Amino acid sequence: MRNSLPERRQERGWSQQRLADELGVSRQTVISIEKGRFDPSLPVAFRLAAVFDCRIEELFSPE
Repeated sequence: MRNSLPERRQERGWSQQRLADELGVSRQTVISIEKGRFDPSLPVAFRLAAVFDCRIEELFSPE
């Protein structure tokens, strides 16, 4: 699954650790999601959408 997390995170000037802290996950989890190696659980996907004030569909798209 493709995602726009790196771009959105960088637009805010946030590090991967800052996003991980906002989500309550590890930095390694953020790295894995950003690289497409790991699809987030539904609760994490909803938290991501809330953090970036958008819909899940705006963050993730099927490859």
